[in-house]
Amino acid sequence: MIDRVITEAVTYRVAVAALSYYDGKEDTQPGYSLRDDVRWCLEPLKGEVSSAAETTFTWLVSSTITDPTANRERLSNGLAAVST
Repeated sequence: MIDRVITEAVTYRVAVAALSYYDGKEDTQPGYSLRDDVRWCLEPLKGEVSSAAETTFTWLVSSTITDPTANRERLSNGLAAVST
């Protein structure tokens, strides 16, 4: 289990990334990468969860950034499952 402060940091970062994301951003903003946003969001989890969990969170974070309404509950539930 990981500290709740870490999961809150991930949640905050995903919210920031999702608020600034729009379809086509990678095409209209040179240097922007969704992959970089996902890495930034997951930084607090580095070394705190298994590689399998990291893979799952990578998908959850990416999906939540690009479609928050459809995916935020899954991300929140996933983070709650690993939080103390």
